[in-house]
Amino acid sequence: MVDLFLGHSLVCNNRDRVEYDTEREVMLRLQNRILLLFFGSADCQRCQEFIPTLKDFFKRLTDEFYVERSAQLVLLYISLDQSEEQLEHLLKELPKKCLFLTHDDPYRRELESMFEVEDVPRVVVLRPDCSVLSPNAVSEISSLGTDCFHNWQESAELIDRNFMLNEEFDDKKMRSVTDPIRRLKYKVKKKKKK
Repeated sequence: MVDLFLGHSLVCNNRDRVEYDTEREVMLRLQNRILLLFFGSADCQRCQEFIPTLKDFFKRLTDEFYVERSAQLVLLYISLDQSEEQLEHLLKELPKKCLFLTHDDPYRRELESMFEVEDVPRVVVLRPDCSVLSPNAVSEISSLGTDCFHNWQESAELIDRNFMLNEEFDDKKMRSVTDPIRRLKYKVKKKKKK
């Protein structure tokens, strides 16, 4: 899957609009993950109706509020919009963790023809090796919800990450400005043995 996006810039849908354009960054984002290619447009009424379902689906699999470990899933929005304003409008509706291709990237049209997208909304589900798991998973996501991800996970043969430590232990960043103070205040002192 990484080969599919090498040489292209993937942008994160957050406030900072972080770009992943080096080979290493793209590999870290996409390696050993199921990729959902969401083809849509802001002027499509069916896309507008499907986005809340897709957002909830993605959130339930990747947000630590719902799951202990984020699923090995990446959502990539491929805009079929006519203008940058339409793209920005739809990005406001999509999850903040999703990635997208910029409006001026001609690779969007190549992907559209590669996956034979004729109508939107369309969600193409790809294995880590770029083979297609589902050519259009819109109805599957709408009807089964998160259960369809477990089916994809089994058939994609992902490397299980359960043996790894939780990500929060890997990265000991401060959660807030007052984090060091709280750590000192609530630190439990061990009793000395006599």
